[in-house]
Amino acid sequence: MSGAPDPQKLYQQVARSIAASIAEGRYAPGDRLPSERGLADSFGVSRPTIRDAMIALEFQGLVEARQGSGVYVTAQGEVEKDPSEAEVSALELTEARRLFEGEACALAAAAVDDEQIAALDRMARDIARHAGGEDGERVEHDFHLAVAHATRNAAIVAAVEEIWLLRRQFSDCTKALRRARLAASDAFADDHRRIVDALRARDPKDARRAIHDHLNRTVEVLLAMAERDALERTRREMADRREALLRRTAI
Repeated sequence: MSGAPDPQKLYQQVARSIAASIAEGRYAPGDRLPSERGLADSFGVSRPTIRDAMIALEFQGLVEARQGSGVYVTAQGEVEKDPSEAEVSALELTEARRLFEGEACALAAAAVDDEQIAALDRMARDIARHAGGEDGERVEHDFHLAVAHATRNAAIVAAVEEIWLLRRQFSDCTKALRRARLAASDAFADDHRRIVDALRARDPKDARRAIHDHLNRTVEVLLAMAERDALERTRREMADRREALLRRTAI
């Protein structure tokens, strides 16, 4: 990934992310969406990009703009996916984050200022306080985007934001990473504190290592969850077969 993302592609990703939130029930029919400025800040994109995303959602029949009032959800439909795009798994996304965000964090350690360190420290505390809810997910996004901003490189910020947009675009990926965060919330909170400590020390190697350790932990949790899910499916299948066999032998 190089340079800034295609603006057309970006508004489509934002639209799919908001559609995914609607499909998951985060926004119910009748709910008012956050303001244009609020959405732009949340996604780290321009307000014209948000306007284009709203037009796309309105065309799909998911929202309607009411003059002087805002944009409201009108339907709770499925997310429209670009048929040319393959589903991105949670493991693939985490691997990409390890590659990009590890180097971004190392660069940030050499460029971050005291004000940014203070903001990151506050966000790390918020992640610990809201570890189990949606607020924690939002603050985690803000934290990692703030690390990217600390590099003072707009292309790196765009690359990191695009990866996080992918996370929200694919529902299975979103759900798996949400489960992983809930399963290891205390450890993940400690990971973010360690990232801040490495940045405060202006130590690029330790900053890179801190991000890598955090994302390696995420991979381990995802693999453990996949293993448990596979075992549970096997148990259910064996129970169904046993029940069917017992019915046959009772004839």
